[in-house]
Amino acid sequence: MSNINDTYFDGLYKQIWKTIIPAELTVKETDFMLQYFNLQPGNRLLDLMCGYGRHSLALAKKGIEVTAVDNLPDYINELKINAESEKLPVKTVLKDVIEFQPEGRYDLAICMGNSLQFFNKDELMKLLTTTSFHLKTGGHFLINTWSIMEIAVKQFREKSWTEVDDLKFLIDSKFLFSPSRIETEHQIIAPDGTTEIKESVDYIWSLNEMETILGQAGMKMKEVFSIPGRKKFTLGEPRAYIVAEKA
Repeated sequence: MSNINDTYFDGLYKQIWKTIIPAELTVKETDFMLQYFNLQPGNRLLDLMCGYGRHSLALAKKGIEVTAVDNLPDYINELKINAESEKLPVKTVLKDVIEFQPEGRYDLAICMGNSLQFFNKDELMKLLTTTSFHLKTGGHFLINTWSIMEIAVKQFREKSWTEVDDLKFLIDSKFLFSPSRIETEHQIIAPDGTTEIKESVDYIWSLNEMETILGQAGMKMKEVFSIPGRKKFTLGEPRAYIVAEKA
């Protein structure tokens, strides 16, 4: 099997990601954070699994002091360049978020774009406990997911495909249990027939399980939205926004 250039692949995958999460959704999400959590210039925010920094940059433009953490160099490098070019208060950290030890206390921590589902229970507990410890009393943690059990069962498809810039993405998924998870194989086929296979795992937690895990980490689940700040989550909706508060 031949490999497609990783840089080329990552660039295309980011294009797909930006299609899944359009710019207007980022605007709505950041507006929600500013209003719901009453963020003010000088407040401190921790952006876990920040990706290319869609929230970090938008919030830093409002004077929020952001620490942005991700384990992918391309994402962190892009974010750092963009933040420095606009002289924004963003500290970028290239590190596995499970091993990352923040400094000081934060008003808000966020983990968006379904990223929290990458971690098994032990990893999740470690991440949440560390995050809770570094939140101010009364500080909040915002989680965006589309892989909780209340969504995944209805939305799950074993096979699907898409096409971007002449590359075909064939997606083959399995819903497995103990622990509940979706294991996915992404096969990417180039026009010349070369292929690349990427594998991923999304761990599936019910809202009840999430509430228990958050509680064990020192946080209380307050609300769950399907549209940030506007509509409470109901069964089967495509996205959930979980708001937790440090006890």
